[in-house]
Amino acid sequence: MEKQVINTNSAPAPIGPYNQAIKAGSMLFVSGQIALNAETNQLVKDDIIAETHQVMQNLRNILAEAGMDFGDVVKSTIFIMDMNDFSQINEVYGKYFTGYFPARETVQVAALPKGVNVEISVIAIK
Repeated sequence: MEKQVINTNSAPAPIGPYNQAIKAGSMLFVSGQIALNAETNQLVKDDIIAETHQVMQNLRNILAEAGMDFGDVVKSTIFIMDMNDFSQINEVYGKYFTGYFPARETVQVAALPKGVNVEISVIAIK
C-alpha cells in the first residue's frame, strides 16, 4: 500500500518528529491537533469553546489538503484536560459534522502539549 505525507501551511507545523497526516490507500490518519493558529503561530486559549474551534479548523484544513472533509471521518479521539469541559467541547465538535457522527472516544489526560486543554485526532476514508 502506497503512503503519502499530507502537510499544509493552513494548519500548524508539527512540533515533533511526525507529519500532520499520512494517507495510506483510501485512509487518512490525522495526527492530534491542538489549538495552535497556523497564521499567527499563537495558541488559542481564550476559553474552551474558542480552543476547540481552532482545533477543529486545523483538522478541517488538513482534511481539505487530502481532498477530504468531516463527512469522510470514521473515527476520532478527543483528549481533554478536564472532563468538566466535555459538554462545551462536545457542542463545538458536533457542529462540524453533518449526516452522521464518527466513532469516538474521549479521554481525560494528565497533560497535553504546550499546556493546551484539548487535542483531537481523526481517521478518515474516501
